[in-house]
Amino acid sequence: MEKISGTERVVNPAWRQLNKSRNQLQNKIRYRRARFAELTLHPESEDDTKKYDKWVMKKSEQLEEIQQYEREYENIKTELKKIRKHVTMDELDEKDRFYKLSSGRKRLTDTIYMIAYRSETAMISLLKSATVDSSEARSLLQDLFATEADILPEAENNILRVRVHNASRPAANRSYDKLFEKLNETNTRYPGTDMRIVYELVK
Repeated sequence: MEKISGTERVVNPAWRQLNKSRNQLQNKIRYRRARFAELTLHPESEDDTKKYDKWVMKKSEQLEEIQQYEREYENIKTELKKIRKHVTMDELDEKDRFYKLSSGRKRLTDTIYMIAYRSETAMISLLKSATVDSSEARSLLQDLFATEADILPEAENNILRVRVHNASRPAANRSYDKLFEKLNETNTRYPGTDMRIVYELVK
């Protein structure tokens, strides 16, 4: 992690907290206004005194809550106008200060993400067929990456067997079988060893 320059402008924590409260109140007001409108559109008959009185009471309670939240909302809006939205890092209290990911580490993680994405994209071409388009192929791969597998070293045969558990759909299993056949043809060795990686589905 790296320290952020003291002159760097960031969102004021006090402003952020007030703005969060304002949004919460806005949602409460919106919900209660909708409930009030629903009650107004579906009044109870005055012939049934008990139900009518209950309906009037509900409307009164909803209106009271709306007015209370509206007052709080206006107060927060006034407070927000008094507070700066942005401050410099030097102006923050120690408890509110934070750090950023070091540029070297970010470049490393970005590189890993890029390699992983390109590998996934390259494998899509191995899965595509008349019945599997690019979008479905990517979805199949993402499911595959999250599937459990058994890794079984066979030192005597210089093989590292990767046995992937079956998918829930037979069509997906057929796609994986074709993919594994093509991957196995590359005779890829596990880094640092002479063991050839062999992919297969658990039958």
